[in-house]
Amino acid sequence: MKHLLRFALLLVTIHTSAQSTQKPPLHGKNWMAITGKPMAATAGAMIFQKGGNAVDAACAMLAATCTMWDVLSWGGETQALIYNPKTKKVIAINALGVAPTGATPTFYKSKGYSFPPEYGPLAAVTPGTAGGICHMLAEYGTMSLKEILSPAMEMAAGYPIEAQTANSIERNKKLIKDWPYSKAVFLTHPGEEREAPEPGEIFVQKDLLAMLTKMVEAEQTALKNRKSRKEAIMAAYDRFYKGDIAQEFVRGCQEQGGLITMNDLAKWKPVEEEPLHVNYKGIEVYKLQPWTQGPMLLQSLNILENFDLKSMGYNSPEYIHTLYQTMNLTFADRDFYYGDPAFSKNIPIKGLLSKEYAKSRAREINASYNKANSQPGDPYPFEGKKNPLLSLLKIRESLGDTSNKEPERFVPKHDAVTAMNDAYQDRLWRGTTSVEAADKEGWVVSITPSGGWIPACIAGRTGIGMSQRAQSFVLDSVLSPFNVIAPGKRPRVTLTPSMALKDGKPYLSFAVQGGDTQDQNLLQFFLNVTEFGMTVQQATEAANINSNQLWLSLGGTALKDRQPRAGSLLLNSNTPDKARQTLKGMGYSLSFSERTSGPVNAIYFDWKHGSLWGGSSNHGEDYGIGW
Repeated sequence: MKHLLRFALLLVTIHTSAQSTQKPPLHGKNWMAITGKPMAATAGAMIFQKGGNAVDAACAMLAATCTMWDVLSWGGETQALIYNPKTKKVIAINALGVAPTGATPTFYKSKGYSFPPEYGPLAAVTPGTAGGICHMLAEYGTMSLKEILSPAMEMAAGYPIEAQTANSIERNKKLIKDWPYSKAVFLTHPGEEREAPEPGEIFVQKDLLAMLTKMVEAEQTALKNRKSRKEAIMAAYDRFYKGDIAQEFVRGCQEQGGLITMNDLAKWKPVEEEPLHVNYKGIEVYKLQPWTQGPMLLQSLNILENFDLKSMGYNSPEYIHTLYQTMNLTFADRDFYYGDPAFSKNIPIKGLLSKEYAKSRAREINASYNKANSQPGDPYPFEGKKNPLLSLLKIRESLGDTSNKEPERFVPKHDAVTAMNDAYQDRLWRGTTSVEAADKEGWVVSITPSGGWIPACIAGRTGIGMSQRAQSFVLDSVLSPFNVIAPGKRPRVTLTPSMALKDGKPYLSFAVQGGDTQDQNLLQFFLNVTEFGMTVQQATEAANINSNQLWLSLGGTALKDRQPRAGSLLLNSNTPDKARQTLKGMGYSLSFSERTSGPVNAIYFDWKHGSLWGGSSNHGEDYGIGW
């Protein structure tokens, strides 16, 4: 009987891998450009058609998405992985802003906060995206800043705003009215019943256009003075972070109660880092350092290597349970051990990514039920050290202890966003877009930018929405000792681009939006391709699960807003009743949605045929163009 069940599950797997998709796969021989909005993907295509490489195109798409407020703006942050075909290495770009002068736990607690606020000037870290674009373009691109900003500047002069952004402005207009510069930009019909732009209305951003024009002017002046391409781009960088753009940004920020100073901007800079990676069955998977949640995916792969996932069958109860339990363990580690490594050399990342540590964590998984109070492990012995945080771990156990509580039973509804408590689900999924680009020369770029989303507080007459990323800090070391807010420190973010190499060559480049669900969906996308043989488009559309048994990284003003929800599991509406009953018997509280893929964007490198495959999920407005 057991063999028959395994055979049936294999048939399900084969059927799944042969499934049709709602969106066609993208094919290209020369280049691929994918991002969160159709017009922004067009910006990337325009750059490719002018002879730019994948870095040029990615920078143009990033600039366009910021201008379109695609859940980010010019005051946000940029996290990127770049494959350099000349060195055959993956480069990590850290263009995340830092907490400003005066941003201390004492300051925020004096304001009555349990976490830094979700919105407004006190939620802001220093802007990173402008610097990230300048750095990537100067070091690895081929074109001028003027060329790659041209589509964004044309859009700032006026573009037909899409319904998603226009309706987001209308929904959030009450908050927007609290900030005079935001009100002036976003509410184009003040006093009318609908004060936001209509979908399709030409949306003009004069201040933003003026800011971008200043950056281009600085570059062009430097070129006229016989500076190199790189030096000229960095002249634009200096005008943004040290010149008149910075002055107006700081003035507008402080006028509205923010903390960012000129010195904060001048001291900040993007950083190139060594990416982290693990080998999963011959595939090298790359993520950013633990100032992101990215290593959580690497830890998960290490644990899952100890199980025969393929024989379980795609989305069988056994497979879902194994994934969920693995993510519980790695999220518990993320929530406690991750943070800005520039502020501490004692983050145990070597132990966390140890294969032996993964084996020890895998042994904690019970095959029969959900462990409702998964705790961080002890990775220090796996790098030859003693854990200095054992006393904190004991205190912390009680904060998220839901083991003696009945899991909350959510009423299944039509849409994932309303399937659970609206505010909680918004925090779980909040923010960001993704950018994927590749070219025939071998350059590959994966970016997960974010910050400054609507409702954004615009800093003065710059047109720049300030980041809200400070909310990802904590104010108490018991919650996350390496992620306590401090001036000059980067918060531990959910933003997490991904790249994989096979046989020393690019294999997959992939990223997704969606807060704490990002590495959940990316993990499943990767397994869909590697374990279940799906094409890249099938894998972006395939049904995923989402866990809520984790500490939320965004939103909420009290501990209870962010606490883990034990056993809370989002499933696809097509999950068979027998599987539902099995999972309920294992201690899960189920909710459902008709679409659970997550908005994944990805590129697969078909070395057999010398071509590129692009995948862009049917989950949102993500869009790609290949040639």
